[in-house]
Amino acid sequence: MHILLLASAFNSLTQRVQAELRDHGHSVAVRLVHEDTGGSVRDAVRQENPGLVVAPYLRTAIPEDVWSLHTCLIVHPGPVGDRGPSSLDWALHEGTDRWGVTVLQANAEMDAGDVWASVPCVLPPVGKSDLYRNEVSDAAMAAVLLAVERFASGTYRPTPQDAGAGPRCRPLFRQSLRRIDWQSDSTSTVVRKLRAADSQPGVLDDVMGDEWFLHGGYPEPRLSGRPGEIVATRDGAICRATVDGAVWIPELRPRRAPGGPATFKLPATVALSGRLSAVAARPAPLHRNGHEDTWAEIGYREEAGAGLLSFSFRGGAMSTEQCRRLLRAYRFACSRPTSVLVVGGGRDFFSNGIHLNVIEAAADPGAESWANINAMDDLVEAVLTTTDRLVVSAVAGNAAAGGVMLALAADEVWCRAGAVLNPHYRLMGLYGSEYWTYSLPRRVGAAAAERLMQDALPVSSAAAHGLGLVDRVIACAPTAFDSEVGALAARLAAMPATQSRVNAKKAERDRVDLAPYRAAELDRMRRIFEDQHHPYHGLRRAFVRKEGPASGSAARPPRPRD
Repeated sequence: MHILLLASAFNSLTQRVQAELRDHGHSVAVRLVHEDTGGSVRDAVRQENPGLVVAPYLRTAIPEDVWSLHTCLIVHPGPVGDRGPSSLDWALHEGTDRWGVTVLQANAEMDAGDVWASVPCVLPPVGKSDLYRNEVSDAAMAAVLLAVERFASGTYRPTPQDAGAGPRCRPLFRQSLRRIDWQSDSTSTVVRKLRAADSQPGVLDDVMGDEWFLHGGYPEPRLSGRPGEIVATRDGAICRATVDGAVWIPELRPRRAPGGPATFKLPATVALSGRLSAVAARPAPLHRNGHEDTWAEIGYREEAGAGLLSFSFRGGAMSTEQCRRLLRAYRFACSRPTSVLVVGGGRDFFSNGIHLNVIEAAADPGAESWANINAMDDLVEAVLTTTDRLVVSAVAGNAAAGGVMLALAADEVWCRAGAVLNPHYRLMGLYGSEYWTYSLPRRVGAAAAERLMQDALPVSSAAAHGLGLVDRVIACAPTAFDSEVGALAARLAAMPATQSRVNAKKAERDRVDLAPYRAAELDRMRRIFEDQHHPYHGLRRAFVRKEGPASGSAARPPRPRD
């Protein structure tokens, strides 16, 4: 069946729906539509003539003359009966731990159409965007596949919503409800407000006399101070005291000035650069034993002969400094007496490669791009040249561009079912580096590598396994992935054949000269970065500032959006 996806942005869910519907044998077109009078929706439907329309993420109404002629299914991130544009925000605000996703048929009233499928999900205590990419995404994908199957049967009749029960249509969740009162809000209240606003729109607040949106929030049990005061920094985040503790806030975004350019998120210490000299840095120990309750981007632990080096960078982006910190941690992990080393794990993004926001904010974006790609290459090279143990990449969530190549540098790639990979660079105007010209063809063959790079399409975990991009797909809940990986790594470390594999790996690596791959890739990248008229610079700027393509375009943005 030919299915048209209508979306306001090619976000993570839209990418997953496209990839998994293709896996199920459907032809899928994606059209981006923006808030207009419905013209772009009409144009898209007329041009594609789909058998079914699905809207995984749509902020504008589908016109009556479209939904009255074509079955249009809306993916609503709430259970049956929930209505409105801020479903997850309200759920987190109210402390709900059980939720759901509903696929309903478009009609004249928002979120009130007949129900084609509804799948429940849990809401663990994490941020809204993390939930959206994981538990909510899993439920949404299951609901979409069920709804499409039911529609294709030609016999299923959707269930009308119970009008007598009075569906709950809740208003937009506004900043007045998000506001933090530092003089009275407890740590748990502050964290709840921050999580409900993550990653958009953030919580508007005053920081050092200026208006900023706060993005992300993690409780800190050991630090305290005057409520609202910045008491520490760590891994690019600031720590602000509450009435009964403190919270880590990783990112800030300045409020947009009237008539000014769009603003974007940055690591908090970068955003406040030059203003934190009196604030102490409080790094967390890398070996997290006894410190699991404090936030840090990188941590290390050992389980039965296996080392597990976890990292979690906001949005999956890795700045020059983050790459260097992770490389130092990797070298520490390689000094430990283990036969297996896992990198990744946890939940949410694995990596999306270089940090475009930090690059965009730099005084010389071209120079920062060059520094960042070299730092990524250094990290990937360290993984590729590790010959005294097996290295496993544990991909809990989505990965793109250089982040995929970082994963491929390992001996094995374990991927959670539901993760989406974008193994390409073209849509950002880049040739790419991170030794992709070695790792990708080695994994999938030259022809498939070229096709992946040129098609620039999202790939599901199942399709990635079929291609050879990943070695193992782990079907589990997002909260269970880390423990599943730990158990598998311990089992691998205990296998008698593991040392034989290490020996064979060393012999193979000794036969390969990696230097020419890096040199050729970086020569292409250097020319791109130094050319101020190269499309990369405009594409980067548009992506960072969320300047989308024209409405109705069959566009594929360069990176997943939340």
